[in-house]
Amino acid sequence: MNAPLDLVLITGISGSGKSVALHALEDAGWFCVDNLPPELLRGFVGVESAREAGARRSAVAVDVRSAQSLTHLPTLIDQLRREGVGVRPYFLDASTDALVRRFSETRRPHPLSAEPTGGARALVDAIELERTLLADLRDRSTVIDTSQLRPAQLSRWLRDAVGARGATLTVVFESFAFKHGVPLDADFVFDLRVLTNPHYERELRPLTGRDAPVQAFLEAQPEVGVMLGQIEAFIGHWLDAFRDGQRAYLTVALGCTGGQHRSVYAAEQLAQRFAARAATLVRHREQDL
Repeated sequence: MNAPLDLVLITGISGSGKSVALHALEDAGWFCVDNLPPELLRGFVGVESAREAGARRSAVAVDVRSAQSLTHLPTLIDQLRREGVGVRPYFLDASTDALVRRFSETRRPHPLSAEPTGGARALVDAIELERTLLADLRDRSTVIDTSQLRPAQLSRWLRDAVGARGATLTVVFESFAFKHGVPLDADFVFDLRVLTNPHYERELRPLTGRDAPVQAFLEAQPEVGVMLGQIEAFIGHWLDAFRDGQRAYLTVALGCTGGQHRSVYAAEQLAQRFAARAATLVRHREQDL
């Protein structure tokens, strides 16, 4: 008997990195199809389900060029899951500023830049329209914010995410710098800027929260232990509720000024504390270059 099909569905805002994500999975040995119209997804699943077990990891990218049928995609995802298909939708998002910059650099038109009447939409208007069209799909998906990510980072993050299959809930601890914006994919955001900053210690300035001297410095500050304990208690208290709510991912974002010392240390420490209670992933947005 064949094993259930493992299908990763890549969707998201135009310019957010769907092609990069699909290429990353293709390089990792997945069978990938780009821009598959949603109405053909069920037929694709039928074909893939008949393939040999060794070739049953498949990924499909769907975007707003299929806008007419996208509204039915969330319902189709639910139907396929009830039928035993392991559909895992990932939604790539980015800030409007980042998207405008990317379209300006590539000089490519946005897919929704043309009005049905023959006129043209401004780029920002096209982006906001796309957000509206994809809002329901975003709510049904695991969101990855690519605003500050380089292509190599996105590739690694996605491969890590799909590699976590089998866990009922994966808790992602992500460090970031407030000066570069709060991650759009965060479920919870904790501000660590109230803690003593190792940046002002000359010998610690070039190091990160993964280095022993910075760890020793922070562990010597009583308030650091208090804050980590309170975050651990809060997440731990609600962990089963998130798991029972059929959540695949819970992203806990930990921010400091530069995303180098305090937030990196906190993400690493919390991941260790939760390793026995849930599958965990650690991301350092400003460091994983």
